[in-house]
Amino acid sequence: MTKASLLAFTTLVFVTVPTYADQSVWEPSYGHKQINLWPGIPPNSKPMPGPEKILPSVGHLIAGKPVTGITNISTPTITVYAPRGKNTGAAVLVLPGGGFAMLAIDFEGTEVCDWLVAKGITCILEKYRVPSEPYEWKTDSRPSNLQIPTQSLTDTQRAMRFIRSHAAELQIDPHKIGVLGFSAGGYLVAQISTNYDKKLYTQVDNADKLSARPDFAIAVYPGHLSTKQGQLNPNVPITSKTPPTFIVQAEDDNADGVHQSLIYFRSLKDANVPAELHLYANGGHAFGLRQTNFPITKWPNLVDDWLITIGMVTR
Repeated sequence: MTKASLLAFTTLVFVTVPTYADQSVWEPSYGHKQINLWPGIPPNSKPMPGPEKILPSVGHLIAGKPVTGITNISTPTITVYAPRGKNTGAAVLVLPGGGFAMLAIDFEGTEVCDWLVAKGITCILEKYRVPSEPYEWKTDSRPSNLQIPTQSLTDTQRAMRFIRSHAAELQIDPHKIGVLGFSAGGYLVAQISTNYDKKLYTQVDNADKLSARPDFAIAVYPGHLSTKQGQLNPNVPITSKTPPTFIVQAEDDNADGVHQSLIYFRSLKDANVPAELHLYANGGHAFGLRQTNFPITKWPNLVDDWLITIGMVTR
């Protein structure tokens, strides 16, 4: 997509989010505009702790760099990043993690788009609503860690349908739209892969007549997938129609635990869903795409090959 066609697209669809002088509100890099997912108040809205704000340094440094977070997101958006060079026609909706309390918007968002667009893949970064279930900000707790993240999933269903409805303007194949998410975003990948047709909101326009099912899914150190008894979360109803899935996690992940990926993979195979699982001895939780000495940080190379294997891109 050229800059001119991208500008035309953002003008065609809903009013873009205005540019704020207040640097407490996250804005994408120059030349990119956020697009509101909803024409009015988003469905299933809930009170937020306060206005949207940037968390300039979340947790410890990763590969020597900080992680930027954003929270109190009441107006969900997408930001389109056009592919560089050859356009493969494939697109990926990126879902940053953050425990449904915030979004790691650079580490698991814009940095992922940098990788994808360099491969000729259109990247659509979703800023979904958080705090959202299963996190409860009023008590700083998770009453049910296996709960459906209603607001976040509502936004993601809408994003998938919205992207598919504008495939021509985006210059993408409507049958080659995938999702990629990290941690809580990885759980959201599983949710949209299995609950894509769960009725969460009333149709707002013709886009909502389209399927929200991803054509492929990539879950990176996903959480919330296993019960305490080692069974699949019942709110993740895998069927044979669940899209082909790629999973990667570290065995020393002490946040979500490697059993999350093992349970999900086993359940996918039981339903005859094409799936790949890659486990590494070291890497911990939240390694993203930043390069370290651990072999796990080469996982994007495996995704490159997998996308060729499943026919989403060609060499």
